[in-house]
Amino acid sequence: MSRKPSLLRRLFAPAIVRGHRFARDERGVTAVEFGILALPFFTIVFAIIETAMMFFAQQTLDSAVEDASRMVRTGQAQSQGFDLTAFRNYMCGYTFNLFNCNNIVIKVEILSTFASVSTTPTIQNCNLVTCTWQVTDSYNPGVGRSIIQVSAYYRWPLMIVLPYFNLKNQPDNYRLLTAIRVFRNEPFTST
Repeated sequence: MSRKPSLLRRLFAPAIVRGHRFARDERGVTAVEFGILALPFFTIVFAIIETAMMFFAQQTLDSAVEDASRMVRTGQAQSQGFDLTAFRNYMCGYTFNLFNCNNIVIKVEILSTFASVSTTPTIQNCNLVTCTWQVTDSYNPGVGRSIIQVSAYYRWPLMIVLPYFNLKNQPDNYRLLTAIRVFRNEPFTST
């Protein structure tokens, strides 16, 4: 019986020594730490990029609607005979090819009063899987002193959708970007 512990000790001694060396060895610890932290790190980096791109797209759409609305407000669009296609092309000139301009829904309409402005119209019909447009493109720039509402809607595709970081407001991993301008046309004379 006294020989068994020494025999076991001799059999397992090299493994124990290697185990102690392995526990004290710090080579490759950086690679292991990077492997552990890479997924959360890159998730945060891509989430920051996604957020920045979405806000940049929202600001770009908003600025494009503002610039195109100025043409209607001053009567230049009416005097140049703009239709929906011309208005869309003019507005898309300010989007820096960030959007597919054919997918922007544009609505230019005359309002009776400023009180009749609707900033949250029902523009989509959404179920649990996808959304379909309920609103169609329209263009009515009015005449001098008309109250006009210019609205543009775009479904921005999101690449990063995580359970606790989620920018989508549509069921199919899209964010609906909206830009609305309401103004009274200048007192120009229609030709």
